[in-house]
Amino acid sequence: MTDARLSQTEPRYMSGFGNDFETEALPDALPQGMNSPQKVNYGLYGEQLSGTAFTAPGHQNERTWCYRIRPSVRHQGRFSRIDLPHWKSAPHIIDDVTSLGQYRWDPLPHGDTDLTWLTGMRTMTTAGDVNTQTGMASHIYLVTQSMTDAYFYSADSELLVVPQDGRLRFATELGIIDVAPQEIAIIPRGLVYRVEVLEGPARGFVCENYGQKFVLPGRGPIGANCMANKRDFKTPVAAFEDRDAPSTLTVKWCGQFHACRIDHSPLDVVAWHGNYAPVKYDLCTYCPVGAILFDHPDPSIYTVLTAPSGVEGTANIDFVLFRDRWNVAEDTFRPPWYHKNVMSELMGNIHGQYDAKPKGFVPGGMSLHNCMLPHGPDRAAFEAASNADLKPQKLENTMSFMFETRFPQHLTEFAAKEAPLQDDYVDCWDGLDKKFDGTPGVK
Repeated sequence: MTDARLSQTEPRYMSGFGNDFETEALPDALPQGMNSPQKVNYGLYGEQLSGTAFTAPGHQNERTWCYRIRPSVRHQGRFSRIDLPHWKSAPHIIDDVTSLGQYRWDPLPHGDTDLTWLTGMRTMTTAGDVNTQTGMASHIYLVTQSMTDAYFYSADSELLVVPQDGRLRFATELGIIDVAPQEIAIIPRGLVYRVEVLEGPARGFVCENYGQKFVLPGRGPIGANCMANKRDFKTPVAAFEDRDAPSTLTVKWCGQFHACRIDHSPLDVVAWHGNYAPVKYDLCTYCPVGAILFDHPDPSIYTVLTAPSGVEGTANIDFVLFRDRWNVAEDTFRPPWYHKNVMSELMGNIHGQYDAKPKGFVPGGMSLHNCMLPHGPDRAAFEAASNADLKPQKLENTMSFMFETRFPQHLTEFAAKEAPLQDDYVDCWDGLDKKFDGTPGVK
């Protein structure tokens, strides 16, 4: 078999988050009772992909055993440095770019240029340091063209992909994942994949996580249910290519990009077992919880995934979702209140209207409120919420998210000078005039 495509043409999935899975694309390809037999069936090579240090605690230890047509050392050649000028990594601080401020962008428009997953990535902010594996970067992708005989992996990070327009397929070493708006995918560090356009042009957001892997947040007194439930995460079954064709492998390593030529597809894992694998999640299965009597809870109540840091309770990254939900709090200012935060908040709108800023924050748009910079509802939202009839209200046709990190997020030159920045965004609070006059009573 020298010119075969993927062994399956449509994705199939297994249910669960962080599970130990086992899957095989051919019968009896997966060894039983041991990981590394002297000879593997079908003449396959056994190889371990480790997502954590060997000595990580058991509940955090992640690895997958792969049984593949060629070992990964055959999937790489002599690397040459290449330039992907719009994909930046932290630390990336531009002298003439000011990151101190409240910023908002209109959607990046689809252009006429052919762009792949690699050439269409546009970095908006960076935070932390990719070399010490702390922090993150936020990107917007614009993709019009599938990768053909071209493959990629990041040694720097796992990628949280949030589609906003169009549909993509991630053909990975461990199986196929298709994603569409209102879904997300997580591509682990070190996993080789190819991105194909199923419906285009495609646009979306990416959180590049340099630090510890995303996990489900602890629910505390909420208990065992609601928020994101493990069963709703989907991991692909094994699918492989046995294809001989001139190809390119690109690797991101310490913020630099290198490419090499190979003569075959590296997506050749016939069977695998383990708990280090890509995953997708339907955001419409997220079950929000909130106040049912008074007050607006902290936005952390809407956390879907968290990437821990070395400081307990302070995340390297939180991924937070604001979706359809009921507002029922009595005698309460229902939108998010005004605040300053030690965390830096980058928001994106997937679809619909966000309740704190009904105008200007449109689907495909982004906003940034860096650490200790005040923000909150604009005047229209404040006046509407302050005078609303507080009957139960369902927020519908809304889905926004937040990439929140403990690190300051620095704007790239692209974000500051090329992306469609709303220069008048900070003016949205100008109308919040003084109501205080020294006399008691509600104004």
